Amino acid sequence: MVRGCIGATWWKPVRRGYVLNSLDAGRRLALRTVLLQLAVAAMVGTVFLLRGHREAVAAAAGGFTVALGTALMSVQVFGRLVGGAAAFARLLLGMLLKWAVVVGGLGLILFQYKLPPLAAVTGLVAAYAVYLLAFRFKG
Repeated sequence: MVRGCIGATWWKPVRRGYVLNSLDAGRRLALRTVLLQLAVAAMVGTVFLLRGHREAVAAAAGGFTVALGTALMSVQVFGRLVGGAAAFARLLLGMLLKWAVVVGGLGLILFQYKLPPLAAVTGLVAAYAVYLLAFRFKG
């Protein structure tokens, strides 16, 4: 395939670049992961509602913290198409951002609001398990 102006005396061939996964596929996977994490956080919060209101809030907040971190990481990583070194740098920055949100959110849940730690960590682990399992299945 060639491109150029009609009637031009020169033609420039088009380079076709092929990639294994598109940026759009990564965005879809990230959106599916965040939605599943939000659903799991709501389910864990509902289950802990049997133990009490504070436990339910702690479990749901732990799961929502992980979902927020994953969403922010996804925005950072899948924001735009960049070269290899810049993509790796964006991935590292996104992971640092995610862990800062998760650790900071867990600190707020445990120390600022003094919610039950077992419920908060259970919600956090359940939502993070979805993140690990999301890459195992194609949707």
